[in-house]
Formats: sequence, structure tokens, C-alpha cells
Amino acid sequence: MSNTQGGFAKRLEASWFEPFGLLSAVMLPLSGIFWLLSAFNRLLFRVGIKKAYHSPVPVIVIGNISVGGNGKTPMVIYLADLLKTKGKRVGIISRGYGSQPPSTPFSVTADTPTDVGGDEPVLLAKRTGCPVVIGGDRKASIEYLMSEHQIDVILSDDGLQHYALGRDIELCIVDAKRGHGNGLLIPAGPLREGTWRLNSVDLIVYNGEQANECAYQLEATGLFQVANEQPLAPPFKAGVALSAIGNPQRFYDSLLAHQVLVTKTYHFRDHHKFVPEDIPSVEVVYMTEKDAVKCSAFAHEQCYYLRVDAKPNEQLEQQLTKLLKDKGVL
Repeated sequence: MSNTQGGFAKRLEASWFEPFGLLSAVMLPLSGIFWLLSAFNRLLFRVGIKKAYHSPVPVIVIGNISVGGNGKTPMVIYLADLLKTKGKRVGIISRGYGSQPPSTPFSVTADTPTDVGGDEPVLLAKRTGCPVVIGGDRKASIEYLMSEHQIDVILSDDGLQHYALGRDIELCIVDAKRGHGNGLLIPAGPLREGTWRLNSVDLIVYNGEQANECAYQLEATGLFQVANEQPLAPPFKAGVALSAIGNPQRFYDSLLAHQVLVTKTYHFRDHHKFVPEDIPSVEVVYMTEKDAVKCSAFAHEQCYYLRVDAKPNEQLEQQLTKLLKDKGVL
């Protein structure tokens, strides 16, 4: 049994990963308008009417060509940790989807409320220890970041389609299981840009097993109490799974692989702002780490989150290291 939120939006998103049907057909004219607008924007940059800002330090964009649920955040965390082990001072910028800061650019820390800083930026600050700045103007975010910190390299969480930001390296994250869905642009499909865009990025990285390709697996590394970060030791009790992410099935599969029996699922829309009433009060509750940062203030004692880390295959490790060296980042 699954509790869902979002009505039409949820049905539309589900249609993206189904055979072409009536709903996708109805949305095609809107996809055509989206294509015209995005193509015109790219043309303005190509002919020089619009100009990109180039940072004084290398910028690495970790993005995707589809919306939601690609597992991009663990890759940002992995890359930040990798660069730090190489002695690099790393800063992170993000649009901060769903955030409501008093002004931008805005510095996010592990203690910033998620309704102010956004769930993913707060999680990035918490897991990486790197300075994180949010705002729609990436140039302003970078200038603010560098005025406050000594930075050697900047990671842009998302922003593949933000052509106003010059970048030294582009990594495109692709969900190995779901792929590109029906291959259509939003809203008829999940794509922000056509698959042609993959030909221009520096590295395509698959989230999930993908033979002979650069890929990483999301590996569960432990269950922790939401309220106080205490680790939970096995055996694990059966419980409900609570999620507000783009691809909840991956989370359910990870719980199962971690020997957690899920009795019921509660799925909310991506970036849903949780309130205490959303959490079942008399059951063991398991959630993602991204959702846990939004619930820490009111989660009860039997709320736990599953921590996952990106575990790269050998091909990704080798090609990523080579790319970082070739581009002068290392």
C-alpha cells in the first residue's frame, strides 16, 4: 500500500517512464514551446548576445538532462571529498530549490533550517563540511563565496542548463535504470534538453550498474536516528518508508538490500516540506538522509534515516582522475 501526494503532477511524472500515451500527447505542444525557448536561449549565448561569467577558479558542474531523482547529490559529496583528499579547498554553489533565504547569495551551514536553505544544500553542508552558497545568480554566488573563503575549486550542484555560468568540466548524471524515460522534453517527458546534449559534456556518469561505462552504485552505509544521529544496530525492526524524492523506488530497494522490511510506503513530491503530521507517530519510520534534515526538529525516537554513499567503479575513478588532471584541477 502506498500513500501518495500530488495528484495530477504525480500522474504526469509517472507517464514519463511509461509507453507513449494520451497524457504525453496532450503535453507535446507545451514541450514544443519549451524547446523553442531553450533553443533561443542557447542561440543568444552562441552568437555572443548573452555572455557567460567565468570564475577565477575552476568550476565543475554536476548536473543532468532530466528532472529529479538521478542521485546527483551523492556524486557531489563524493567529488567534494575526493578533491579535499587531494588538498583542494572546495566551495559549493546551488540554486537552492525550495529554499526561502532572506536574501541571496546566502551562506548555508549544517545548522541552517531547511525551509531557509533548502534540503539538498543543508545536506551538502552537513556531509562535506564545505562552504555552501545558494542563489539563482551563480556569478553573485561565486563572488560571495570567494570573498568569504579561500577556494581552489567550485562545484555547482546542478546548473548544466545554466549557460550564464562558464564551466571547466561538465559531469552529467544519468539514472542507469530509468534512463531518459520516453525521451521527450518536459512536460511531455522528463528531459530538460535532448539526448544530443550528452555529446558535449566531459563525462557521462551512470548512477547504477552500467557495463563498460563510468558508473557508481549508491551503497547504504548505515541507519541513524534522525533526532540525535545515533547509529542503529541490526537486526532492524520492520517499519514504514517515508520519502519525498524524485525516484523513491531506489530508496525502497536500498532499504531492502540493507535488510529492512518495509510494511508500507508514504511518498510525497520531491522537496516536500514535512510537518509533524506527515510522520506516523506509532510506527518505526525509515527515511532518506535528504528528508531527515527536514524532520530533525520534530522526528520521534523511532525515526531513522538511511545514509548512502556513491561508490564508483574502476572506470569512473580512472576517467575522473584523468579529467581533473587534464583540466588543471589537480
